[in-house]
Amino acid sequence: MTLIKRLRLTELELLVVPSLLIFCGLTVVLAVNQGRINWTGDDLVTTIGFVVALLVVHALFVAFRFGGDQVLFPAVAILTALGLVMIQRLQNLSGSYPYFSGIATKQLVWVFAGIVILLVAAVKYEWFYRLRFYKYSLAVLGILLMLGVLVPGLGYESGGARLWYNFRVFLFQPSEVVKVILVIFFASYLDERRDLLASEYRLGPLRLPPLPYLAPMVAMWGASLLTIVLLKDLGSALLFFGIFLAMLYAVTGRGLYVWILGACFLAGAYVAYHLFGHVQVRVDTWLHPFADPGDKGFQITQSLFALASGGVYGSGLGYGYPGLIPAVHTDFIFSEFGEELGLVGTLAILGLYLVLVFRGFYIALRAWRGFDQLIAVGFTTIFGLQAFIIIAGDIKLIPLTGITLPFVAYGGSSIITNFLMAGMLLGVSAQRRRVGA
Repeated sequence: MTLIKRLRLTELELLVVPSLLIFCGLTVVLAVNQGRINWTGDDLVTTIGFVVALLVVHALFVAFRFGGDQVLFPAVAILTALGLVMIQRLQNLSGSYPYFSGIATKQLVWVFAGIVILLVAAVKYEWFYRLRFYKYSLAVLGILLMLGVLVPGLGYESGGARLWYNFRVFLFQPSEVVKVILVIFFASYLDERRDLLASEYRLGPLRLPPLPYLAPMVAMWGASLLTIVLLKDLGSALLFFGIFLAMLYAVTGRGLYVWILGACFLAGAYVAYHLFGHVQVRVDTWLHPFADPGDKGFQITQSLFALASGGVYGSGLGYGYPGLIPAVHTDFIFSEFGEELGLVGTLAILGLYLVLVFRGFYIALRAWRGFDQLIAVGFTTIFGLQAFIIIAGDIKLIPLTGITLPFVAYGGSSIITNFLMAGMLLGVSAQRRRVGA
């Protein structure tokens, strides 16, 4: 490894952006909120602590001679800085909206924990690589985690969806962990059967893989629909199924499988719409939000009003009305960016996710082990698809879902899981083919 690569100068230069962003962003938020710039101890901890954490990770990468991607971590840091600034802006409204109280402090703690996890996952990626040997145990664990929220007194329901464990002190969303488990399971299963899935036999005009190996595909289709029915969670069902399709396509290279399974998913969702009332309510609210703007359609109509009022350049950071949007710190934080930063700000956020997805697939293309390739494809698909699903819901392109905007929205389970996936992506990027391998 050359000296310049070992010093990771590209990464260091790019980390200047999130460092300046959080400093300038919090300065503006304080100036607007107080009418003057008066830094408190908490504000200094947020700003200095975040910047120091980024530099420490960079320094440790250099010290460990880590040879992973130099763009991915800065992209993650910029998105995280944007989220911290907006969540701090919302916390400043806690006097009028008590549910914003303390959210910036909690988010900062989760971000620090996530950064530590990212560092460990990147430098010690081989620990996670060994999980491929326990894929069936992980699959059972994932099923139990998802079904556990149905246990009375343990599961917690909000907004018509049962998505969390209620541990009194905090809420835990199992779908965040399950999506990581799914990627590891699929990566191991598909890599082991890559040749069989690539083989084919003819059934009339169709070319299909051996039937026994279609069973996991059918099971995944059924599990996705079961998620809609039991947990009332359209977002996780769509995300889980999208992960599987992307990884299956990466192994086989056959778009026919994607089209067939995608059509089956749509057909199952259509049947679920006619059989289950909560699915009908969610879809009808999406199609006709202004039919009941004061109740069922209140969230989406407020989101659309916020985006429209932002225009091209926005009202300015700190000059919007985020308290008028329900769950603005979780499901609708993109809408608040649209209100205060306008179309320009939202396009910048979309650009950052495009960079994240591009680097993820670039890492997958350069990986030399099949399992690593599929891990990179799976995690990159999660980042891209999850961002699309929540943003599309906020702008009324698809029905609203309960998932969060990666690295930006408030939520401990989401933040920690996203940093874990980013760390494993970095770990994949650092793998080098051994001589004679």
